[in-house]
Amino acid sequence: MHIPVACCIIVAYKKLFRIQKGISLVSKRTRPADIYLRFLQLAEALRGMPSLPPLEPLEERILELIAYARQNQERLSVKDLMGKRELGSPAMLHGRLKSMREKGWILLAETEDARRKQLELTQAALLHFDKLSKCLLQAAKKIA
Repeated sequence: MHIPVACCIIVAYKKLFRIQKGISLVSKRTRPADIYLRFLQLAEALRGMPSLPPLEPLEERILELIAYARQNQERLSVKDLMGKRELGSPAMLHGRLKSMREKGWILLAETEDARRKQLELTQAALLHFDKLSKCLLQAAKKIA
């Protein structure tokens, strides 16, 4: 799991803690790290369930970038992704995108410019993120 995901989990935990308005989800002996570690256990169990084929680490990073763009209501095109040199060469990224499409994680949507393709999450990928969110909530409740 990448550090940005861990940061998002901590932020979600803090928001969840604030939402409870006086009802503490964390006992005096529980550390926030315990919730995160419980989440990792639940997320790992989720990987064992039949759903989409697993992703390689770089594909997970690409999926996170697409999800972040979606969450921020931004558009992320294939060209935009190719501009992120830290991810690798354009040829290698095209190969990863093709693999992710074949696995059912992403799709390419048309834009007003027929030469540009927009990266979007599939319904199955969105359901995966929903399941991860439930794991986070479950981890926070079980540890409390």
